[in-house]
Amino acid sequence: MTRRSFDEALHAPGPDPAHAAQLALYGQFVGDWTLEASMHEADGSVRHGTGEVHFAWVLEGRAVQDVWIVHGVFYGTTLRIYDPGLDAWRILWNDPMRQVFARQMGRPSPEGILQEGESEEGVKLRWTFTEITPRSFRWRGEREAESGKGWRLQHEYRVTRIGG
Repeated sequence: MTRRSFDEALHAPGPDPAHAAQLALYGQFVGDWTLEASMHEADGSVRHGTGEVHFAWVLEGRAVQDVWIVHGVFYGTTLRIYDPGLDAWRILWNDPMRQVFARQMGRPSPEGILQEGESEEGVKLRWTFTEITPRSFRWRGEREAESGKGWRLQHEYRVTRIGG
């Protein structure tokens, strides 16, 4: 039996061939990206920042993992695992810098990709990928409004691929 390093055991060269078509939903983002961030506070103020995102195939190509960084604000990772029994993605967001964690389910939507779930406090979350092209996409993070009616925008990122 050949021993592998942690990097060799985690990273994969591409998607698991058994589900390659379904894995392309998030696999299209594999690579390195920059982002322009707008963070909307509960008081109505908006902070702006810059950052980076990195997506990679992991776990023998059965999942996509990413690292999202907004400089000085957060540094977290998402593990997105395709579940063929549900024909959906199980998603775990982890931000150890701010101690924010969320579970969601992801599926294709008419506009792109819709992720729905809850915060640890039980607040409904809706995260979307829209305006997807090979070179860019828009990501929005919303939470259920305090009134329980509608959604409040928390984060919006304009993301651009680095290189080719």
